[in-house]
Amino acid sequence: MLTASSGPFRPVGATRVIGQRLEVRQGQGLVITPQLQQAIKLLQLSNQELDEYVESELEKNPLLQREEPEAPAEAQRETPADTTELSFNEAEASDRSSSVDAREDDVYGDATPGERMSDRMADDTAQPGLSDWSSAGKGGSFNDSEDGERPERHDPTLWEHLQEQASSAGFSTTDHAIALSLIDGVDEGGYLRGELAEIADRLGCGLERVEAVLAVCHGFEPTGVMARSVPECLKLQLIERNRFDPAMGALLDNLDLLAKRDLSGLRSVCGVDAEDLAEMISELKALTPRPGAGFAGEIAQTVIPDVHVRPDPAGGWRVELNSDTLPRLLVDKRYHASISAGARTETEKAFVADCAAQANWLVKSLDQRAKTILKVASEIVRQQDAFLAFGVEFLRPLNLKTVADAIGMHESTVSRVTSNKYVSTPRGVFELKFFFTAAIQSVDGGASHSAEAVRHRIKSMIDHEGRDGDVLSDDRIVEILKEAGIDIARRTVAKYREALRIPSSVERRRMLKSA
Repeated sequence: MLTASSGPFRPVGATRVIGQRLEVRQGQGLVITPQLQQAIKLLQLSNQELDEYVESELEKNPLLQREEPEAPAEAQRETPADTTELSFNEAEASDRSSSVDAREDDVYGDATPGERMSDRMADDTAQPGLSDWSSAGKGGSFNDSEDGERPERHDPTLWEHLQEQASSAGFSTTDHAIALSLIDGVDEGGYLRGELAEIADRLGCGLERVEAVLAVCHGFEPTGVMARSVPECLKLQLIERNRFDPAMGALLDNLDLLAKRDLSGLRSVCGVDAEDLAEMISELKALTPRPGAGFAGEIAQTVIPDVHVRPDPAGGWRVELNSDTLPRLLVDKRYHASISAGARTETEKAFVADCAAQANWLVKSLDQRAKTILKVASEIVRQQDAFLAFGVEFLRPLNLKTVADAIGMHESTVSRVTSNKYVSTPRGVFELKFFFTAAIQSVDGGASHSAEAVRHRIKSMIDHEGRDGDVLSDDRIVEILKEAGIDIARRTVAKYREALRIPSSVERRRMLKSA
């Protein structure tokens, strides 16, 4: 029999056979099942969004029950006879705190992709497909929407817009944390509410430093944002237009006279004639008294912390989940047995089985979600204990990878956990993402340098340049810092210099010559 050959010799009359054939191949891969996608979605929900989701599941699934907090202790002890309580035990998890093993709370950590939960659990009605959260995100791609569609894009809010500008303003680690705290106090109109002294006391830093950070934030867009009063808001806008002078300042200090239309009093206070006053009033009318009004608004919601951090009498910090935000669900096995016995058709039996599987999956997913949040929060507290003890100046450089490696999870999991999650500390309530700060690497690969220390070194070098009769350019500052073992880019030096309100080398050289 003559067969086709791919070599240079082919017998006369031979033809290449093209057809279909079956092959068996083995391979490994992560199967992103619908249940895993839903579990990941639960992980990144805020406590308010999670409560709404649980309410919808309670309406759809007759086997789910919410445990009533006012139920007597005796009734709760008798619960296992009729129902199976699979809700998260806060006391047990809080005792473990940061010492919990990386795999201890991973219920399905060693399950192979696609393996049924019923093979891993005693309950045969479990839902298939929930696998290890710590490995989700390592391979493949998926989105978090339930139907697989891309989430709708939304216009950035004022707070998101300000946080983005703060991230690129060249702040040091400490000043960036102060800026985020200031941004948290901005209302929908763009005004900063709250006393700076209270913010400084809460963060453990000086009032002068908070005022210096606020001065930089006053340069953010939209102009006039983060002002503490209407006159200050208008003043910032006039300064940008180069239209602020003593006469305009007197007008802003006496807006009450303008409201009363006391033009003669305004002319006297400002020291201008009627024509100049009319022009000044016209300029004020062209300004925006509510700079934040042009941004997408969202309903203001009270921040409820997911985690509490308290000093431990024995030393250190005690990390506990907020029990008020934990949904406590029960699976009613008595009702399950009742309706299972009454099911006659295959459709009815399938419906009961699906409800039982979904109920067991949900309570176990909530359990795993709570343990994961506690584990991530405990590691963050361990990394940033100096901040809790001494203040914002002691924030350590921290990123997602450091936390993920410490607790044996993937960076994407840590990122989802820290989104929309808040922690209550003795220094106030912060979003978990607040504790992730930047670091400046060392040239020799040693320990990272604090951005704050580098910033002060740059300022010290520039303060002493006039005495030596030489002005340092940004490139020269980079060279000096690299000689000291600090690896930093020229644009970073420029950002730090601008944040310190230090002119460029050309302007400083001109100022020295004029002096």
